[in-house]
Amino acid sequence: MKQRSAGKSDIELGKRIRLRRVEQKISQADLGEKLGVSFQQVQKYEKGVNRVGAARLQQIATALDVPVTFFYDGDGKSREVESLLFLDSAFSLRLLRAYSRIKSQTVQRQMVVLMESIADEDDK
Repeated sequence: MKQRSAGKSDIELGKRIRLRRVEQKISQADLGEKLGVSFQQVQKYEKGVNRVGAARLQQIATALDVPVTFFYDGDGKSREVESLLFLDSAFSLRLLRAYSRIKSQTVQRQMVVLMESIADEDDK
């Protein structure tokens, strides 16, 4: 029986795994250690080269402190997850981390209004 090769959905799943791992500031080696696999195996999961089985996905979700549904569309948060995938860059993550350290909700709202106005100007 031929094993199914990794495909587009495996690549998307891998992106979400990487997103959450980077967000949690966990190295591939550290995640691999938690899962009992090598960092190379974690790399393969993140690139979508190797498929992630259900039991392994549960281990990954536990290690990254998210529900398994974080890795899939259709839970009502798919748009949020797609937006987070955009943040899969060092600069974007720095911006998000800085924003999350702002204690004042008023200042947070002002920052969002400022960013939206800048983005709207760029669209023109």
